[in-house]
Amino acid sequence: MSSSELARRWRLILGRYAEGSLAASVLGEGDANIDQVLSYLFDRDYVERGHRHQTGQGQGGSLDPSALTAITWLEQTRDIFPQSTFERLQTQAIEQYGMTEILADAKAAESLQPSPELGTALLRVRGNLDSKLEAGLRAVIAKVVEEIVRLIKPKFTAALSGSRNRFRRSFQPRAQNFDWRSTIRANLANWDSKNQRLIIEDVRFNSRLRRKLPWDVILCVDQSGSMASSVLYSAICASILAGLPGINVSLILFDTSVVDMSSQVGDPVGVLMTAQLGGGTNIAGALGYSETLVRHPKQTVLALISDFEEGGSVSELLQTVLRLRAAGVTLLGIAALDEEASPQYDPRVAGLLADRGMQIAALTPEHFAAWLAEVMA
Repeated sequence: MSSSELARRWRLILGRYAEGSLAASVLGEGDANIDQVLSYLFDRDYVERGHRHQTGQGQGGSLDPSALTAITWLEQTRDIFPQSTFERLQTQAIEQYGMTEILADAKAAESLQPSPELGTALLRVRGNLDSKLEAGLRAVIAKVVEEIVRLIKPKFTAALSGSRNRFRRSFQPRAQNFDWRSTIRANLANWDSKNQRLIIEDVRFNSRLRRKLPWDVILCVDQSGSMASSVLYSAICASILAGLPGINVSLILFDTSVVDMSSQVGDPVGVLMTAQLGGGTNIAGALGYSETLVRHPKQTVLALISDFEEGGSVSELLQTVLRLRAAGVTLLGIAALDEEASPQYDPRVAGLLADRGMQIAALTPEHFAAWLAEVMA
């Protein structure tokens, strides 16, 4: 990379506060708009930290007001950068740099690109927003929900509705699902010619059986501060499940208290506008409440979505899990995922839950649909 290109890039990164060392002249043709939109966003951080932009005459001066507005910033940013970069910048603008005025302008709010990252950011800042911004917030959340539903609903419908694909492999070892053809094919290399027998090392099962109806699915969702993304997806998954035949859905949100949102399960936007992220975590209390909702244990799936950072009694939590498992309830534990879809959870508590009969996994909503179909087969 040439020294001039290196200087250009550093000038765009550091902004006009670097003019003492890197003059604006190092910028190339067409860089002025990039510099303007980046400065409109990132200069907010400099101002927050008390930095003052020098005028060039040796006198201090306050940051000059930008000619951009929230809506023109969005429009220019969308035109300048690739979509993935634009989506990242709009999310940072709201969550990290407090550009919440976007929500006050209906046109600006409409211009936001719906994405899971944007929805997560809005949920994180919702508690600090002025009530005047609620209409704009609801409109954007609704767009985000609509986009996520469009992407994942077909997978839930395919996995959980109608007859199962007889050629789809199952990891549930049940005699009635034994697939002898696939088992023979998988073990042909183990043929013992001397004794004229096939040695079976890999037993295969399929998912050809139609699931028994109806099923009760209880989604118990941790809404502590680190769980914004999980709350977003859980509310959407609950609404999709509630629309499928033969599935009764309960939705429980909890931190140190428990809120039963089952009556609003068909309205994910309403659920998300009600959710209160933050506070501690009492998983034992939430599972204790969920236990009271169990009507038909052997036809009930209780899915705990959490980082398993228990702030309450671990021994009480484990006792509740043992009771539910002994009654025949299918218990699933879904670990929280961060923005890069990497698991974020307490492995010690997760291990204790697994030892007592809860199946633990860290997976995306699409894979949750397949997992749910497996255990309900």
